[in-house]
Amino acid sequence: MFMENNFFNYITNPLSNDEIDVWFRSNNIITEKLELFFDFSYGLTTIVKKTYLGDSINKTQDVKMTIEDDKNHFNWCWNKNLENFEKENIIFNKEGEHYRYFKDFFDEIFYGQQKKEIKESIDQFLIDIFSLDTDFSKSDLDLLLTIYKSLESNMVYISLHNN
Repeated sequence: MFMENNFFNYITNPLSNDEIDVWFRSNNIITEKLELFFDFSYGLTTIVKKTYLGDSINKTQDVKMTIEDDKNHFNWCWNKNLENFEKENIIFNKEGEHYRYFKDFFDEIFYGQQKKEIKESIDQFLIDIFSLDTDFSKSDLDLLLTIYKSLESNMVYISLHNN
């Protein structure tokens, strides 16, 4: 019962603003990077959702996608998102833990998901997890840190000059 209660608290109990502030500082979370990483995550999500043909196009037409089709679609979306950021001189590595994280995330929550409402909730999930105006549980902060650190370690950095 004690472990069960601890887990419940981990995923549900909101932390105080002071606890969140200390957590952000101790993990070197920079607000501007947090906003950039939200843009990266949200941009990828938008591309995936807007270009995926596997869901019903209309009531009479349904396109069946294979696992290979889904993999190719994700890779195309990933590369498109990277290209969009490169146009702004913000460069991320093509491969790395950030790629694996998002690939696994979309495989489970989007491509492998049968419930439309879960697929449609990805946008709000990202808004909630990246918003500084939300209540955070320890679980939320751990998830945010995973995404933040994986993107931070795979960002080549921002070029302020066009060469």
